[in-house]
Amino acid sequence: MKVRSSIFVNKLITKVCKMFGKNGSVYPGYIIYDVLKQKDVLNKVKYPKIVIAVTGSSGKGSTTDLINHILTDAGYDVCYNKSGSNGVLAAVTLILNNCDNKGKFRHDVLLLECDERHLKLIFDKKKPSHLIITNMTRDQPSRNGHPDLVFKDIVDSIGDDTTLVLNADDPLVNSLKYEKNNRIITYGLDKNIDSYEELNNIYPDFAYCPLCNSKLRYKYYNYGHIGNYECPNCKFKRDKVDYEAKNIDYEKHSIDINNNSIYLNKDVLYAAYYTVAAYALCSDIKISDKTIKDAINKDKQESKRGKELILDGRKLTMLESKNENNLSYYQSIKYIVSKKGIKTIILGFDNVSRRYKYNDLSWLWDVDFEKLNDKNIDKIIVIGRFRYDVATRLDLAGIKKDKMILVDDFNNLLNIVKTTKGELYTMVCFDMTANILNLIKEENHEEV
Repeated sequence: MKVRSSIFVNKLITKVCKMFGKNGSVYPGYIIYDVLKQKDVLNKVKYPKIVIAVTGSSGKGSTTDLINHILTDAGYDVCYNKSGSNGVLAAVTLILNNCDNKGKFRHDVLLLECDERHLKLIFDKKKPSHLIITNMTRDQPSRNGHPDLVFKDIVDSIGDDTTLVLNADDPLVNSLKYEKNNRIITYGLDKNIDSYEELNNIYPDFAYCPLCNSKLRYKYYNYGHIGNYECPNCKFKRDKVDYEAKNIDYEKHSIDINNNSIYLNKDVLYAAYYTVAAYALCSDIKISDKTIKDAINKDKQESKRGKELILDGRKLTMLESKNENNLSYYQSIKYIVSKKGIKTIILGFDNVSRRYKYNDLSWLWDVDFEKLNDKNIDKIIVIGRFRYDVATRLDLAGIKKDKMILVDDFNNLLNIVKTTKGELYTMVCFDMTANILNLIKEENHEEV
């Protein structure tokens, strides 16, 4: 099948999906890629000069959103996967829908958040022009196994002409600096209020030098194995970075990047990482510091994570924690515990993964739920199909049973919330966030 025919079929199926009220972000690509077996259709597209891929275990979506915001503000016509669907089928759907009938991409920039295992399926080695790697941690173990396996998939997809934008605070990601001859840009965070000198994670995802296998020494950790490190036996170390975020001030929502004061759209550590990553990428494609600063500081874009609402007269902060990723939960827990005053937490999920049917819950034992033993936490409301599994994990973390409320009828959640005290926080996956928002919508609550 020629690329013209694939584009026509893809657009037709997308239109039919919309007619039936469906999103249609994946199904058209499934027909082209899996049913019609057009595995190389994306290699036949005539791409623009700037093709940006963003991958890694976490932070891909937020990084991509901010890059799109800056580039659009700078006058670029950007096409990106706003829906967050980041596999090859979604990429096929999006790219073909944005081509003309001859297979030429119709925008200045293609910007894609890419699943780590699908990057090699989406692009051949001649593309992309830029690749951002945010971090490599244990994530979806049933599908991915060890981070080394996932990282190998990424490395195998990198061509010589791709500029690599690397989080140097992650030793596995930073190892590419020693292994690849590509043009490389590095970014990271200086020691900050969230840094600590002694490892506080029982099972770090990475502890040994990728060059000589000696145990790494850390000057400080930011979270997990992410921080400032060096090998005692060889040349491997974090070293100076090209773009470093300093002076993080959560109260003022600001950080300094290369002597520029930059707005931080969420008062959490991972926001500093995606902000400096986006700054580095946009600066590298010759967008001026002033344009980047104006886009971030003046034309502010609020974070799509951490949505804030008023529920029953109380502030509700919706933190989306990624299932099967203990460090995603760690950052949510740390954020909640750091906030002053009495708090109630909503925790749970119906599905472990949207990608497969395995219900592996071993990752729950890697999450540091012990930190929820906090006197300012009034109740932990446990919801979802796996509520008894989550409650068992909380029980063994030392959480008193009278602090836990298990919700058997999800539709009764808001009534149960009214019996609790303090500000409200959800610490749930993306699907459950949508379910809770639907309940709130029925109650006609308004945004903050």
